[in-house]
Amino acid sequence: MVNFLLATHPDIAGVGDPMRPGLVHRLDAGTTGLIVVARTQQAYESLVEQLSSRSVTRVYSVLVWGVPISLNGVIDAPIGRDQRDPTRMAVVVDGRASRTHYVVKQSFHEPKDAALVECRLETGRTHQIRVHLASIGHPVVGDATYGGVRSGLRAGRPMLHAQELAFDHPRTGERHTFTAPTPQDFSALLSLLS
Repeated sequence: MVNFLLATHPDIAGVGDPMRPGLVHRLDAGTTGLIVVARTQQAYESLVEQLSSRSVTRVYSVLVWGVPISLNGVIDAPIGRDQRDPTRMAVVVDGRASRTHYVVKQSFHEPKDAALVECRLETGRTHQIRVHLASIGHPVVGDATYGGVRSGLRAGRPMLHAQELAFDHPRTGERHTFTAPTPQDFSALLSLLS
């Protein structure tokens, strides 16, 4: 993605992190949807500050195994490196404060129990949604890292989609909201459920 951005907008080469020019935040591998790219250093600094102050709205659609007992709630559990496997994150006592708000939008029982969940991030830790949902017994369908690969539903990636982003424009201060349609593979999997 960085190479594409540099080819189409070479002016971002000096914006933000030299290894990820212009990128204000990241999405986990396999996650689809919206991402913010700043074209100037001023915009980058403003957007990073908005993320830090938690004024950016980030909404994700997630397909999980099983149906949560509580149809909405907040997962408030600190996240840090998994002590047994440093390539994974986990809920750990000495982790960084992490909060994920969720609402079950739809539940399914055939061919397997699953739910379409909307998650709103209050914080933005590495693998936060995946770790939090797995910690309450509802891993993301297709997520091999956190227990989401099971028989009955075949997904080539974690079924996690960044569907909405809202932030204040760095120059004008006007609130902007962006949405991304559900990708075809996610929609196709939902159509198999009833």
